[in-house]
This record gives sequence, structure tokens and C-alpha cells, in this order.
Amino acid sequence: MSTSAIGAANHRLADLVLDFLGYLELERGLSRHTLEAYRSDLQQYGEFLARRGLDPLTVEHADLAAFVSELAEGCEGRRPVAAATLQRKVACLRSFYRHLRRERLVEADPTAELRGPRRSKRLPKVLSRYEVRHLLEQPRGSAPAAIRDRALLETMYACGLRASEAVALELSELDLDAGILRAHGKGSKERIVPIGTKAIEALRIYVERVRPRLVGIREERHLFVNLRGAGLSRQGLYKIVQSHALTAGLQDRMSPHTLRHTFATHLLAGGCDLRSLQEMLGHADIGTTQLYTHLSNDRLRDVYFDAHPRAQLASPEPSARS
Repeated sequence: MSTSAIGAANHRLADLVLDFLGYLELERGLSRHTLEAYRSDLQQYGEFLARRGLDPLTVEHADLAAFVSELAEGCEGRRPVAAATLQRKVACLRSFYRHLRRERLVEADPTAELRGPRRSKRLPKVLSRYEVRHLLEQPRGSAPAAIRDRALLETMYACGLRASEAVALELSELDLDAGILRAHGKGSKERIVPIGTKAIEALRIYVERVRPRLVGIREERHLFVNLRGAGLSRQGLYKIVQSHALTAGLQDRMSPHTLRHTFATHLLAGGCDLRSLQEMLGHADIGTTQLYTHLSNDRLRDVYFDAHPRAQLASPEPSARS
């Protein structure tokens, strides 16, 4: 391919990527974080095409397989890409070319047989009931920060919220009398989640006594705010969680997502069915929810002995002499 043809191909790819990202934002409602990741992935793909002198609309499966192989093995001083990251890049390419086919810009999808490495399904780290209780006891005292932190941690554990959902939660989406909140998950999908009694108590104190003092006369729609009265950022939430994890001695086992994992695991261990948990977590695919079916050994043992007819302890039969 000539230099001018390569330049035209690069310009074409930039236009295609812009249209694709617009589709993802407007039609599918993907978050800015996801859009930025896809933009970065396709920019890297464009660099590969430019080196090989390839046109994005005429590439074949072998070209894409070479790109994936290059990422997996490392190239030009770059370290090999982690399996999870590579899986995301392959998903990005597949979505990109499906979009091009819908737009009738390509006749066949070159990613139809493209596969990334299989991701190992590592079980998420979860806290025991004692550890959760110990963590939730860390925000002590009556200072505004302590009351806010108590309400935040109680809500994240009670509702299984993602960090992004907790910081995006608005005051108007909270109904303490009904004991529910409205969360906005990935792809702007809305779901109703019940709130537990302890979380309602902590939230009521925060909303009625502390939040008005922090916000003052400012019009602030977010439920959780920083000490200046502005909406809490994701970084601010991370600092709060890690600070209390440190005082609880859980800093090596904690992230904001740990409370979500723990929420799901504890509900399943308590007898919650998988479909209900899927709704509360906001998972589009129940296969994602099934990751939490690693119940504790004690729970599995109890279920087994309660259900299996040959596992139950029978009452001793009276002896022949009695």
C-alpha cells in the first residue's frame, strides 16, 4: 500500500472510530470510562494497521489474529498484555466490526472466529460476617465525616452498590420510608434495590442531621458529599473505604468492590435465589451472578444434610431386647 493510501486508510479509521464511539454512547449508553478504553484500544489497533499497511475495511481474520498475537507476546519493547486486558481488546474489535457490518461497510465480519485467551475465573475476595461488622464499626463518633462514612459503608454493603453507583446516587433516588433506592448501573440501566434496617438508620441520621450542614445553601443533587458539600468523587470514596479498612486491619483484603462481592455472597449463603440476586446486582447475564455460588463449606454441608435422604441422621431403632 502506498504512503498516500496508508494516510487515507488512517483517516478512514479515525472517522469509523468516531462514528462507532458515538453509537456506543448514544444508542447503548456506555460510560465515559468504557468509551475511553475502547478509543485507546482502537488507536492501538490503528497503529498496527499503519505498520502493516492495512486498510480497516479490507483486513482478514489472519491480520486480526496477528494483532492479537502481537499483544499477547509483546512487541517493540512493549510488555505482553494481561489476559483480562487482551480479552477486552478482542471484545472491542468484535463490537467494532459488528457495527461496521450493520452499517454495510464490510460484507463479512473478520472477527467472527477471533478469540482471546480464556480468563481464569478467580473467586472474588469476600469478608466474613465478623469482618464486615468490624469494618462498619470503624467510623466512630459524631463528627460529620464519621456519620457520612457510616452511612456510605452501610449502604454499599446493604445494597451491593458499585463504587460508581454509590457516588452517582442522588438524594431524590432514595426513599427511606419505603426502604428502597434507585441505582444506575452499567449502560445507564436502572434498578430498584431494597435497603436494610441498619443502613436506613445510618442514612436517616446522615440525611437529616449532617448532609444539610455540609451542603449549606448549595444545590447539590448527589446523596454522598465531601466535607466541602460537593458530590463525593470516586477517588474520595476509595480513600474513605481504604482508611477504615486500615483501622480494621483489612487493608490487604479490601477495595470498594469487596463490599459488593460480600453482599452477594452473604445473600446467597442466607438462601437468596440466583435470579433475585441478579436483579439486585444489575447483572445483564446470570452467568456473571453465578460467580458468587461459591458458598461456604458450612452452608453447603447444611444444605446437603437437609436435602439428601441418605445423608440425614436416622433415629436409632429400638433394640430387639427392649
